[in-house]
Amino acid sequence: MRKFLVLVFSLVLALSLALTMGCKKVEEKTGEMKETVTQAQKAEATKKKEKVLEKAAEGSKALLSPPEVIRKTEAQAVDPVGEGPLNDAITCLSRTIYWEARGKGAAGMEVIANVVMNRLGHEGFPSTICEVVMQGREQGSCQFSWWCDGRSHDAKEDKSYAIAKEIARKALNRQLTDRTGGALYFHQRKATPSWSTKYIKTVEVADFVFYKPHGGTAK
Repeated sequence: MRKFLVLVFSLVLALSLALTMGCKKVEEKTGEMKETVTQAQKAEATKKKEKVLEKAAEGSKALLSPPEVIRKTEAQAVDPVGEGPLNDAITCLSRTIYWEARGKGAAGMEVIANVVMNRLGHEGFPSTICEVVMQGREQGSCQFSWWCDGRSHDAKEDKSYAIAKEIARKALNRQLTDRTGGALYFHQRKATPSWSTKYIKTVEVADFVFYKPHGGTAK
C-alpha cells in the first residue's frame, strides 16, 4: 500500500511539474508574440514619421517638435535583421551608410548620411531617400556602388547595421552635423575619378574625399 501511495504521489508530482513547465512555455511564447507585435507597430509608426521628415528635409530648417522626432527604439524596430525590402527612408539610408562605410568609424558613416541628405530634394536629384540612393540602374551605372555591384543588399553585421540605423535616425531628425561642407559627391581617397576635377573639394573625412558643384547646381 505504501509503495502504491508513493507511486501515486510521484505521478501527481510529475504531472504538476509538466503542467508548470507547459504554462511557462505558453507564457514565454505569448510574450514573444506580444514583443513581435509591438516591434511591428513601432516600425509602422516610424515609417509614417519618415515620410513627414523626408518632406521637411527638402525645405524648412526649423526644429522638429517631439511627436515628429524618430526615437532610437523606433528606428531599430525598422528592418530588424537587415533583410527587409528597400521601400522606406530608414532602411534605404541605413543600408547606404552600412555598405558604403561600415568599418570606417562613426565619422565615416555619418558623412555618407550627410551626402544623401544633402542630395535629398536638391536640384538634379530625386525627392525621396530611396530614390536618391537607388538613382541609376541596379545593374550598370549608379550613384552609390552598393546598389549596382551585383551583390546582396542585405546587411550581414548586426552591430554595424544598428549603428547605421542610429545615424540614419539622427539624419532624418536633423540632429546630425554636416561634416562635408554641403557636399553632394564623394569618393574613397585611393580612387581618382575623372569627374572630381569638375567640382570643388570641400573636405576629407575618414577614407573619403567630398565635393560640391560650382554654383551649387548638380550635374
